[in-house]
Amino acid sequence: MTVTQWLIFILIIQVVHFLGTWKLYVKAGRKAWEAAIPIYNAIVLMQIINRPKWWVILLFIPVVNIFMFPIIWIETIRSFGKNSTTDTILVIITLGLYIYYVNYMLDVTYIEDRSLVPRTNGGEWVSSIVFAIIAATLVHTYFMQPYTIPTSSLEKSLLVGDFLFVSKFHYGARMPMTPLALPMVHDTIPLLKVKSYLKKPQIPYFRLPGIQKVKRNDIVVFSWPVDTVQQFFKRPDRKIRKPIDKKSNYVKRCVAIAGDSLEIRDGYIFINGKRTKLPDRAKPQYHFIADTKGKKLSPTTLRKRYNVREGGMLQDGRYLLNLTDKEAALVAKNPDVKSIIKKIDSAGNDGHVFPNIPSLGWNKDNYGPIYIPEEGKTVQLNTKTLPFYKRIIVEYEKNNLIVNGDEILINGKEADSYTFKQNYYWMMGDNRHNSLDSRYWGFVPEDHIVGKPTFIWMSLNQHASGLNKFRWDRIMTGISDQGKKNDHKILVAFLILLAIGANYYFKKKK
Repeated sequence: MTVTQWLIFILIIQVVHFLGTWKLYVKAGRKAWEAAIPIYNAIVLMQIINRPKWWVILLFIPVVNIFMFPIIWIETIRSFGKNSTTDTILVIITLGLYIYYVNYMLDVTYIEDRSLVPRTNGGEWVSSIVFAIIAATLVHTYFMQPYTIPTSSLEKSLLVGDFLFVSKFHYGARMPMTPLALPMVHDTIPLLKVKSYLKKPQIPYFRLPGIQKVKRNDIVVFSWPVDTVQQFFKRPDRKIRKPIDKKSNYVKRCVAIAGDSLEIRDGYIFINGKRTKLPDRAKPQYHFIADTKGKKLSPTTLRKRYNVREGGMLQDGRYLLNLTDKEAALVAKNPDVKSIIKKIDSAGNDGHVFPNIPSLGWNKDNYGPIYIPEEGKTVQLNTKTLPFYKRIIVEYEKNNLIVNGDEILINGKEADSYTFKQNYYWMMGDNRHNSLDSRYWGFVPEDHIVGKPTFIWMSLNQHASGLNKFRWDRIMTGISDQGKKNDHKILVAFLILLAIGANYYFKKKK
């Protein structure tokens, strides 16, 4: 839906509200016109139903308002004496239209000082659960989201089995674009294995102000731009075009920002002609072939001394190891290792890298240069440059594109240039030879940015058992690429004790 369509939709909702409630406003001692003024009518309604005015804010927050509207409907009819279970069921299943019946057909009386305490234990339990979900949805959507590392693309920086908290406020929280969705789940309802959302309507993209911009070498969580899989790692044969905020979440390092020129030479990244200097805790790694002339290397030695997390012996007795350059230098000093060589693809197209033009001769280790689009900047369009920007023009910026020979038509007009409507980023994994990233599917639009990982609250080793399954040195640690690892165990323990103490104090006071 466009902004205009949303304004029309909101206007219709206001008209529906006025027609269904104006008599109730009058019976509550208010004026009929107060039911017709947007936002003000909601503030007045909160006074009528004896609820706090800040509830009005919740009515305008996508996903949260799915819960708030039924609550307001129920509170409205109860303010006029309709307290039965039947009344509650009717107002919910009619999507609030039962209020019309109360408004026009019944001679109800406004109860000014009605009790707000649930009449049954079941009612109190339902009320507590609903508001717990609302609070959790607010935190999950606008402040912090839990996330699990599912792949090894950032191996040695972030590990498979790390459980993260992802900050939404660093880059500014992205407002939900799919308002009709179940909270606290992503694209699929657990167990049922069906979609957790309705594709329509869609809210136009909007992001709240953040405290910083996406910077080079930030680790970023984003919506996978080319995701059409129904479930992450489930039934990849079923293709579904997902809304942006329901695409699978990926985590990579942003190696280039809008306006940069990126090039990869022998596996090393160059930005604007200069080799990237990575943060001191970043761990870029590559595949190395270690030749031991048939001698076996101890798995314990590989894991503990050389920090090898991926790789193994090849059929010819050599080892394929995933290492940083420093780790490879240590392995080379092992007396059983006769030689160690980095597996770098020389110039030549491997047939899979973006934008899939064989004549470029690009591959995962030798790539570019390529321009990262910047909002407001213009590029020339022709049959040679179009493959770089076609997906941006059609998918990300929603234009109609027709190519007829050498003629390019955008929205029915002949075009020899294009001006970008948003910023784009280039995301790559530190695990250079085992990462599905921008080298294979291109640019990440700004409206796909989710947030910034800031905290590891749990880390589990799937190959261990018992207490060894817990990576104790990673639990309750901050995510930072600079300096020493930040251990927050004491701080977290203090906050938990503070919360327990505060809860005890207020309960006792009450």
